[in-house]
Amino acid sequence: MEHTKFKLAGVMGSPILQSRSPILHNHWLAQYGLKGAYGHFQVEPQNLQAAIRGLSALGLAGCNISLPHKVAALAFMDVVDPVALRMGAINCIVVQDDGSLHGFNNDGYGYIQSLKDVKPDWRADAGPVFVLGAGGAARAVVLSLIDEGAREIRLTNRSIDKAQALAAGLEAVVKVVPWAERNAAMDGAALLVNTTNQGMYGQPPLDVALDVLPLSAMVSDVIYIPLETPLLQAARLRGHTTVNGLGMLLNQARPAFKAWFGVMPEITPELKQAILATF
Repeated sequence: MEHTKFKLAGVMGSPILQSRSPILHNHWLAQYGLKGAYGHFQVEPQNLQAAIRGLSALGLAGCNISLPHKVAALAFMDVVDPVALRMGAINCIVVQDDGSLHGFNNDGYGYIQSLKDVKPDWRADAGPVFVLGAGGAARAVVLSLIDEGAREIRLTNRSIDKAQALAAGLEAVVKVVPWAERNAAMDGAALLVNTTNQGMYGQPPLDVALDVLPLSAMVSDVIYIPLETPLLQAARLRGHTTVNGLGMLLNQARPAFKAWFGVMPEITPELKQAILATF
């Protein structure tokens, strides 16, 4: 009778009500006729440990972890997946049958798949990659690009010490560029990635000029609110192939849904339409 059990999952963060994750997980639950629900959990940093340790007591199948908790949440896991361990952050908790908590990070997988969805023949070794930002999203992107075969990643961040900390141990591939040289560093790049929050709803636009970026380069932004950031608009108008953060959101959700609800869901036009209707 286990398959008839109602399962509950959700997403923890602060702020969290802007997250579109409940729309996609609840869409899939309905699509596959599964008993369950997925909701928002507004959790302040000082309550994070209590909230996470309460997952198994409440009988939840698991939880996504959003900003600003992705790094801190790792410490409260019983088991951490090797990929998440390397990334130093988790975005998904799966409650095991014995109540133990296993932490995963599907962000890198979601990011790489979002590029392949737009350009199926995309290759990480097609040329230099230029990454802006050095937070948790940047680490997930950089490590997954290295795993995909990237040979040269140029990394910049406003505070250079954060970029240097991310590059530590990865120097064979990752070269840190001072923020003042960010525009010149686009020369010859095959992929430009923004992992900062600049250009997100309510934030100032990312302060970059694309003048030396080859027109053949892909430009991607991990932000999905708005769907087209000022960076992506500028890139589109120059003729670049652009990738917004929605594909990363959709793709990272698939393995999480499978772990909680037992079905690997598909990304359909109907699902995309359901998300787009909320903007």
